Amino acid sequence: MMAIPGSRSSSTTSTNKGTCSVCIKAVKWVPVLFILSIVVWSYYAFVVQLCIITIESTIQKVIYLVVYHLLFFMFIWAYFQTIFTNIGQVPSQFKLPEGELERLTHAETEEMQNAILERFSQNLPNRNRTINGNVRYCEKCKHVKPDRSHHCSVCGECVLKMDHHCPWVNNCVCFTNYKFFILFLGYALLYCLFISMTSVQYFITFWRGHRHSTEPLGGLEGMGRFHILFLFFVAVMFAISLASLFFYHIYLVSVNRTTLEAFRSPVFYHGPDRDGFNLGRRKNFMQVFGENPKLWLVPVFTTLGDGTAFDKRPSTEDMEELLYEINYEDE
Repeated sequence: MMAIPGSRSSSTTSTNKGTCSVCIKAVKWVPVLFILSIVVWSYYAFVVQLCIITIESTIQKVIYLVVYHLLFFMFIWAYFQTIFTNIGQVPSQFKLPEGELERLTHAETEEMQNAILERFSQNLPNRNRTINGNVRYCEKCKHVKPDRSHHCSVCGECVLKMDHHCPWVNNCVCFTNYKFFILFLGYALLYCLFISMTSVQYFITFWRGHRHSTEPLGGLEGMGRFHILFLFFVAVMFAISLASLFFYHIYLVSVNRTTLEAFRSPVFYHGPDRDGFNLGRRKNFMQVFGENPKLWLVPVFTTLGDGTAFDKRPSTEDMEELLYEINYEDE
């Protein structure tokens, strides 16, 4: 049998690429595993070292454990929803047919390309434009970009209403999981604050070194003391960072803006407009959390829309055009 020249080399290259890809995917989970390891340790430190061993009052133990496990459950639920919720896909209606793609590829000038994209996107719910006023097109995914979508280099595809790619959840924060992300931040903040407030007296006692004081120490001896010390310290540090991030995203929700749009204003027909999607605080909030108040704090999907069509605040040009049409009809 005749050997095919270069076949062994191609096979080796393919194997190396496959191995490298697996390694890269594994490395991406390191931040998530780090967070989970901290959470598992905090569970042991709070439940075992603080509640079971240290606290002597049964009533206090029960209250602490019930509240703690409620916050722990909601926090983990929201976190896993953020991690494992699929980022979604751009609908097929935004993908150019083979004929249109062929004409776009062989177009000789940029003007011809823009004309093809303009004609194709006439019936699409698109309002965003490039900085030059052209239709937004992704050359890697071969489709017109829906409003507020961006191509993520980490995920390797266009993401609907992309906010940012978060390594701590190994996923893009976007249209499909933005509600979960905010709830994750909120419940994580409450989780850290609760741990801080319930462990602070034992932290102070250990820090002062009052071994024979009249303050309740229970079984807080040896390594248990260090668990309580670091539990309080870690909870406070995480609470500070989570608070700034949580309230920043609450602000973004209130003005209907993504993190990317906060750094670079979206462009419309009339030019850049940072408040182009701002519909008022109530409507902005409901776009993310839905219309049912009973589900606002529950990590289930209630976000309105499909991630491609968004209500847009009317610009000055839109209002002038609307007034002109009204006056014209009155005549």
